[in-house]
Amino acid sequence: MTIVQTHNPVPRWSDLWNEQVPEAKGNSSLDNPTLTLHLPKEGEANGCGVIIAPGGGYRILASDHEGLQVANELNALGITAFVLKYRVGPTYSSRVSLLDGQRAVRKARVLGSVLGLHSIGFLGFSAGGHLTVAVGTAKNAERLSRTSKTDSESSMPDFLVPIYAVTNGQIRGRKADEYFSTETKVTEQTPPTFLVHTHQDSIVSPEQSIIFYNALLANRVPAEMHIFGYGEHGVGLAAGDPDTREWFPLLHRWLRRTGFLTRKERIAVQGKVPLTGNDGISWLTFVPEDSTYPIGRLRIYPQQRGEFQLPKEQGLIPGQYMLEIRTISHKWPHDAEGDYTLDQVTCEERGVIIQEDGTVQLLT
Repeated sequence: MTIVQTHNPVPRWSDLWNEQVPEAKGNSSLDNPTLTLHLPKEGEANGCGVIIAPGGGYRILASDHEGLQVANELNALGITAFVLKYRVGPTYSSRVSLLDGQRAVRKARVLGSVLGLHSIGFLGFSAGGHLTVAVGTAKNAERLSRTSKTDSESSMPDFLVPIYAVTNGQIRGRKADEYFSTETKVTEQTPPTFLVHTHQDSIVSPEQSIIFYNALLANRVPAEMHIFGYGEHGVGLAAGDPDTREWFPLLHRWLRRTGFLTRKERIAVQGKVPLTGNDGISWLTFVPEDSTYPIGRLRIYPQQRGEFQLPKEQGLIPGQYMLEIRTISHKWPHDAEGDYTLDQVTCEERGVIIQEDGTVQLLT
């Protein structure tokens, strides 16, 4: 691997293929894919890495607003970013782009072992979004060399973030061979996925995200999808739209909620919280002091007398939390009378510590 220092204090890593570039048809910059590394500020990295594939219809690469600027925003969250320059048509087919995408994951894993990365995601826009889901549904066994350390790494990302992506060219009605079907390859092993689209997209219909989401749903793959009402195709971070640009903070919350921002694992939690005089329904929300830890929440009923359990998959990481107790009704069970009991949600807060054994210590 080669790490090159530029005028920018951020080191840049180039040359996706250290050896001969497979299926290369020349030796110009268009024939040599690269992976550029963008690091968070010193001391702010949280161990999560994301490969970014700019869009451009598999013909060009929109590497500013769908590449560098996204990398900078990820860095601000403590996420290490890699911007991928993959080969595009008409010289190269999307199958060669896929080869570059898989190689990028393997190279990021090699470098991640040096940087201390515990998760590697793949995020792409439009055609880069197709590359994202193609990498996430491809066979991991497609390796060029069994002796190369890089080729021995897994090419499967830990999570996928397709943004206004083409997922099936045949359904779209354009370039079916180039945008080959990806939703038909979704399995239970497909990585968790966060999808973004806009209702107004006239270039790539939001149907393309919907069909992929439905495949994830059918295979019980953790997923979240946002279709915003406003925004044309190619908005990137949606810098000019304060509503649609919310997709990026939502992505951040999803990454935190699904545990990709920390190496530490959730544990099952059980305990009892004070619900004095509460004869209705309440939500318990555990908000961690550490911003990389996922939150935890559950609904609690009067017959539980404040006792609760969170299984490991919904549990918490040991540490300090703010427990928010929100009561939404003073009546349980509900009945056909429909009487009002509470004009607005009430909330009380308690500091708590989640112990290593999964018990809850209330702070005074």
